[in-house]
Amino acid sequence: MNIQVSRRRFLQLAGAGAAATTSIAAFGYGEAEAEVAAHVRNFKLAKAIETRNTCTYCSVACGIIMYSRGDLSKGEQAKIFHIEGDSDHPTNRGTLCPKGAALLDLVHSKTRTLYPQVRRPGSDKFERCSWDYALDRIARLMKDDRDKNIIERNADGVTVNRWTSTGFLAASATTNETAWETYKVVRSTGIVAFDNQARV
Repeated sequence: MNIQVSRRRFLQLAGAGAAATTSIAAFGYGEAEAEVAAHVRNFKLAKAIETRNTCTYCSVACGIIMYSRGDLSKGEQAKIFHIEGDSDHPTNRGTLCPKGAALLDLVHSKTRTLYPQVRRPGSDKFERCSWDYALDRIARLMKDDRDKNIIERNADGVTVNRWTSTGFLAASATTNETAWETYKVVRSTGIVAFDNQARV
């Protein structure tokens, strides 16, 4: 059906519509509309900082987007307030398992470890220490243990360079490239007991 409306007729209809709207507002509907508009929330992700990352749980390595607020240029600390699956990530395409969907609770958990700690010999408690101290201490202990326990040759005299007194547990939430480099570094030291967190 083809409806022909002239410009004059169109303006008449538009004027009638405006008059009807004004009449409806006179009955109190205008206040109701304003009341509803006052309770409409702004989009919660507006003006948020988007940071892409990898879920911390398993070897699937799902992509996530973390949303935070806080002006870093003013010295404010950005606070994460929402985490969701990354729809552009080829692994999960925006979906998350129940553990991944609860990542925000992990981020804000009071029991989450935020810094390295050490329990000194004879002590019954952990003490906070610096990252430099922790990494230097780990490197020193590994070097001392390797020097003491490395097996350079087996019973037949074949060079094996086995280090069996220390094990290494790798993180699973990494890229293939990072996992490959971790494997190469660990195996180059001679460590035999090497596993991945995904199997825990």
